[in-house]
Amino acid sequence: MNNTDLKAYLNKIGVTQQLDVSVDTLFALHNAQHRRLPFENFDIALGKGISTSEQDIIDKLVYHERGGYCFELNGLLRRVLQQVGFKARPLLGRVHLSGTPSGRTHQFTLVTFGDEKWIVDAGFGSNTPRAPLPFVINQPIHTDLQTFRFVEDERVGYMLQIQSYDDANQWLDMYSLDFEHVFDGDIVCGNHYASTAPHSRFTSSRVATLATEFGIITLANHTLKLRLNNEVVEQELAEGQSYLSALKEHFGIELDAEYQDLKPLPQL
Repeated sequence: MNNTDLKAYLNKIGVTQQLDVSVDTLFALHNAQHRRLPFENFDIALGKGISTSEQDIIDKLVYHERGGYCFELNGLLRRVLQQVGFKARPLLGRVHLSGTPSGRTHQFTLVTFGDEKWIVDAGFGSNTPRAPLPFVINQPIHTDLQTFRFVEDERVGYMLQIQSYDDANQWLDMYSLDFEHVFDGDIVCGNHYASTAPHSRFTSSRVATLATEFGIITLANHTLKLRLNNEVVEQELAEGQSYLSALKEHFGIELDAEYQDLKPLPQL
C-alpha cells in the first residue's frame, strides 16, 4: 500500500486524525473501517473469484462501493496498519460456530506493542468484534455491545469465545487460533476453500453485515435485520432490482451486475 492508497482509504472511512503507532489509532482505524466497509460475499454469489492480492483488495474496497469477507477486509486493514507503522502480521484460525472445527479459513491480524498482543478482526460477520481485543487469558473483554474472552484449548491452542446475549453464563466458541507464522500460500489456500468449496457457507448463501453506532444490520439471503440495542426489525427482501437497491441503501454495496446475474439460492 502506498501513501496515495492510504489517503484514499482514510478519506473513505472518515478518519481525519493524526495517525501514530498507538492503541488510540488502532481503535480509531478498526472502528471506522468496521462501520464503513461491509462484510459481504456478493462476488462469490456472482460466480467471480476472490483475489487476495494487495492491489485487487485495495481497488475493490477503497475505490469501489464494495465490501468483502475476512481475507479482504482484514487483508486491507493489516496493510493499512503496516503502512502507518504498526507491527502487524496475519493469522489464520479455525471457525467453530457449527461445533465442528473448520480448516484454517478465517484470517485476522496480530498487532504487537512490545510484549502486548492484540487481536484485530474486522471481518467475522455479525460476530465481528467491535474493537481490537487485547490477548489476555480467561478475562472478560468488553466492547461497547459485546463481551469476549480467550481461553486455552489443548487441541487448538486458544479459543476466542463470545458471551451469549441471552445467557451471561453461556460462552460460545467463535474461532481458535495460534501464533504460527502464516505464509502467503496459506492465505491463498484458505481463501480458495472458503470461496469455492461446496460446503462453504459462502458458496451457498448471500450474506452482508454492517456495524452501526448502536447495533448492526445483517442480510442472510433474503432476510434483512436491523438491530438497534435490544430491538430488531426484520423484513424479507423481494427478488429483482429492489434487492440490489436494498444492498445499496443499507450496506452501501453497489454491484456492477443485474439481479439475475446472482447465482440462484439452493432450494430448501
